[in-house]
Amino acid sequence: MSALARQLPQARLPRLDGIDTLRGLSILSVVLLHIKLRLGFAGFHIGTSLPHSLAHLLFNNGNNGVTVFFAISGFLIATTSLRRFGSLEKLRPAVFYRFRFARIAPLLLVLLVVLSALHLFRVPDFVIRPDRASLPRALFAALTFHLNWLEAARGWLPPSWDILWSLSIEELFYAIFPLVCLLLFRRRRGLLLFVALLLVLVVAGPQARSFRETNEIWQEKSYLGGMDAIAMGVLTALLIEWLSQRTSSLSRCLPLLSIGGSALLLLIAVWPRWHWRSFIGRQGLDGAILAIGTCAIIIATALRQREGSRLTAPIRWFGRHSYEIYLTHEFVVLAGTALYVRAQRGPLALWVIGMLALSGPLGAVVASRFSEPMNRRLRGARPPLHAD
Repeated sequence: MSALARQLPQARLPRLDGIDTLRGLSILSVVLLHIKLRLGFAGFHIGTSLPHSLAHLLFNNGNNGVTVFFAISGFLIATTSLRRFGSLEKLRPAVFYRFRFARIAPLLLVLLVVLSALHLFRVPDFVIRPDRASLPRALFAALTFHLNWLEAARGWLPPSWDILWSLSIEELFYAIFPLVCLLLFRRRRGLLLFVALLLVLVVAGPQARSFRETNEIWQEKSYLGGMDAIAMGVLTALLIEWLSQRTSSLSRCLPLLSIGGSALLLLIAVWPRWHWRSFIGRQGLDGAILAIGTCAIIIATALRQREGSRLTAPIRWFGRHSYEIYLTHEFVVLAGTALYVRAQRGPLALWVIGMLALSGPLGAVVASRFSEPMNRRLRGARPPLHAD
């Protein structure tokens, strides 16, 4: 163990089954959306025989899943920082960046190397169109967290590049996060200023998503349009720290909070055909409602710390490897789609299940054999740290 790891308290978080369930459902929704899109571009449509609400729930919630990821990520980062440093006032930016680099960078860098090779060898579905970007330009955007901006300005990149838009939003937030803590907490009422800044992001998110003067890509992938959910996750971590001393008086409310949060998630995920719901979408409030529902479940889960049921165990397994599945699943989806287009044998639903089933093990192998060992090595810590 390194000297740095010995100096800092271990910030390992216990696995919270409710949060792993949310992450599992979110990554499944992302993979299913991308399966639908790739097959649709090839001329094959899935879900047409299902009831509209069920088809929407299964295949149209990938972007909602990313919003849930954002809220969970903000909570985990803030909670881990509170445990590691004692308070956000004592946060050490150099240590924060090192640990964040250890978690994110190894797999991201390997992915970029693989994508660069596939582009140079002109492998279909991996070649960047020259009118969109050159390979060096795409690499620069991915490594400096503005690939979302590049796509909004130039157009869509190939699928395995496109998924990096969410990392651009998330990692820019975390690049600024420790600097803001360092600046604000040196002042009187630093916590109040910090909370106020997070609330500004919360208010700005729906405005960014509903701003009609920008193109569709930027509406979907703008920085402010994603950072409100991350900010809510950070606020949730601060609220849980305050509530943790009052769990006895809140214990009766926690099940209701979990039920209410789940109801908000379902309200957006199923997307009933009610007229008032179109107003929510136009105002960009759907993402805010998703984040609020997610944070409500996080509060109930963190304060109750109940184990998940056997029924949700497979979903939690996907959730524990969500980062690796997110970065690697397009390889399975693109290969599976190409094979189906050539073969066109067997029920399409079985191919969809097969692609979904293979995405999980690929991510799990990458996690256990590469990203988790590299994470521990770069942090200089023996036990794995639960911080995403």
